[in-house]
Amino acid sequence: MFDFTIHATCGAARTGTLVLPHGPVETPVFMPVGTQGTVRALSPGDLKAVGSQLVLANTYHLHVRPGEGVVERLGGLHRFMAWDRPLLTDSGGFQVFSLEGFRRVDDDGVEFQSHTDGGRRHLTPERATEIQWTLGADIAMAFDHVVPGGADETTARDALERTLRWLERCAKRHRELSDGRTVGQSDGQRLPVRPSDGPTVPQTLWPILQGGTHLGLREEGLRRILDLGAWTGLAIGGLSVGDPKPVMYEMLEASSPGCPPPGRVILWAWGSPRTSSRQWSAASTCSTASRPRATGATVRRSRPTAR
Repeated sequence: MFDFTIHATCGAARTGTLVLPHGPVETPVFMPVGTQGTVRALSPGDLKAVGSQLVLANTYHLHVRPGEGVVERLGGLHRFMAWDRPLLTDSGGFQVFSLEGFRRVDDDGVEFQSHTDGGRRHLTPERATEIQWTLGADIAMAFDHVVPGGADETTARDALERTLRWLERCAKRHRELSDGRTVGQSDGQRLPVRPSDGPTVPQTLWPILQGGTHLGLREEGLRRILDLGAWTGLAIGGLSVGDPKPVMYEMLEASSPGCPPPGRVILWAWGSPRTSSRQWSAASTCSTASRPRATGATVRRSRPTAR
């Protein structure tokens, strides 16, 4: 399980197959974003008709509403979405980043104000891992600290160090759940998370590489991530938060030699056809592709055309 086979290469580009619990994924692949368990304006049948193999669901939004407990009682995220193919859940780090002015970040985690009811919530690496375990996606992502585009090296260094510390905590919690140990939830307010609360099939945890647009930090971050474990894949994050595309491409290409072979890599929020198809990654994801459909527009070469 979670094996990756390369079928063909051309320079840095490659095609392959990633084997996940809910089926194989032919790569490179684009992941539509089903923020709250559904992709905008598209049914599961629509997604299959256009060839979607892997869908991303949003941990933050599903935690806030309807809550991972509700999803679990309804049979888990796959049944909740009526989607029988592979799923990936993000960690919620980017959504917390977008709540600037309504959140406080420290080494323990993030305290933020919910956008739905205004209540204060606390998300830690352990809780992000528990939520994703309960949702039951094939791939869970480690909780990360995202910084704005153009962040200086000191700010990017601080976020990288915190992301790496959080990764160790996510990995520890995920191992506890995967090994079948019953451990009380990290918020201390609810029933323990048990193995039966999570996926009935295996789940893997992938780290996210941060470092801003500072090549030295990205190289160091990648090296330290690989030192922490034998990951089945990883994501390159923090390169679509306001940085110019030439800088994004430069950081990505500079990172490629150090990525673990055979390169099971996700580009986080790289959603245009041009950025998705020109790189060496196995997968990319963004909500951009489904937004025009939801607002009654079609995407052409030059500009959206309303219909």
